[in-house]
Amino acid sequence: MLGISVFILLIALTLSLVQASPVFFEQTILKSPSKRPRYENGELPPFRDTVGWVDPRLNGGRQLDYTDDRIGEPLNVIISSLSDPYILTETGLHMYAKSIGFSEECLGMHYGHIHEANLGDGLGRKQEQFLARQDYVPVIGTCWESVRGGHHFRAWKQNGTLADSGAWFLGASKEKDSSKNHKITEDGYNLGRDFIVDRATAGTRWRGMWWKADVEWKEGLLQRGTRDVNHNIAQDGRVAILTVNRL
Repeated sequence: MLGISVFILLIALTLSLVQASPVFFEQTILKSPSKRPRYENGELPPFRDTVGWVDPRLNGGRQLDYTDDRIGEPLNVIISSLSDPYILTETGLHMYAKSIGFSEECLGMHYGHIHEANLGDGLGRKQEQFLARQDYVPVIGTCWESVRGGHHFRAWKQNGTLADSGAWFLGASKEKDSSKNHKITEDGYNLGRDFIVDRATAGTRWRGMWWKADVEWKEGLLQRGTRDVNHNIAQDGRVAILTVNRL
């Protein structure tokens, strides 16, 4: 009898809480990240209710790219397809990259390993579509980055038949100079991501076009730490979702 009484009391308290503050109940009990079930390795399950991009894990992809058959680098920035339509084109992404301080590789020549990524869009592992390097000065700025080191990012578009979101997935990082074989700096993945986010949200322009981005942070797409991460460099597991609007 005592057990039944306690159970009835708990139900009464819960109902009174919902009636008194339904917003508190919805946000704290139903939507709390701590309430989302986790896999045994600590990862959160795939997101199924995103708008402007699709969680690659839903269709066998992942939020790390591939530098070999196992390890890779974090895809730590997503440009949502809710962004300015021009930026969602390849030409538009190149223009936008210039506005935030990047440009094409030095003299159009590729340096370093070509990465692949599986965005869960049905196209399997595909090679990077764009590699942008920090542009220090006009004309030869990215050549200086190749020597001195700095920020760079790789980009893939999610546009297969299983997930045709049109979003860009970027792998951003900061690397050391050529004497260090362009190895990623300590905390380089987080630094590379934050460099892009800071510039994008501050507002940028290029050749008469102005943009400003809103950012939403997502946890659960990447597992925090060094597991399967290239160079064994830890990252914080956060992914920046950018919606870039033209001003």
